[in-house]
Amino acid sequence: MNEQVILVDTADRPVGQMEKMQAHREGRLHRAFSVFLFNDHDQVLLQRRALEKYHSGGLWSNTCCSHPRPGEDTQVAAERRLFEEMGITCRVFPSFSFVYEVPLDQGLTEHEYDHVFIGRFSGTPEVNPEEVADWAYRDVAEVEADLLQNPARYSEWFRIAFPELVKRMGQGG
Repeated sequence: MNEQVILVDTADRPVGQMEKMQAHREGRLHRAFSVFLFNDHDQVLLQRRALEKYHSGGLWSNTCCSHPRPGEDTQVAAERRLFEEMGITCRVFPSFSFVYEVPLDQGLTEHEYDHVFIGRFSGTPEVNPEEVADWAYRDVAEVEADLLQNPARYSEWFRIAFPELVKRMGQGG
């Protein structure tokens, strides 16, 4: 499949599109999103990425993440991908955005303008095994502590986004 990503500038203005793997090989800045769902006990729903993923396989991460398609609204893409990865249908809402660039395995670079969305879900996900190896609801404090003690268990973007999200939640944002 020749999946395209939206190339953007540092203000998130589209500047073109590129095949996803090429954008990751070249480290080109592109639009992405990360979804964090919380249950009725304020636990965060994490997923462990499938081992076969093209990067970061086997790492724990947020509920889901991906890239909007060219011409697709980012929030709509986040809700679409939440269903494709986790079998969950629910509304998500924008929280904040950030830009990051990190080298990954397989000679790839993740350089993304990442839009973070949050939502509520308390059920049992029906995961796509091609995307997700495992999942768990975890207390925020437990994740914070584990992230400090064992950062290599988590995806690069999760290591950036989760502490910022926790900080914003503590500030009522």
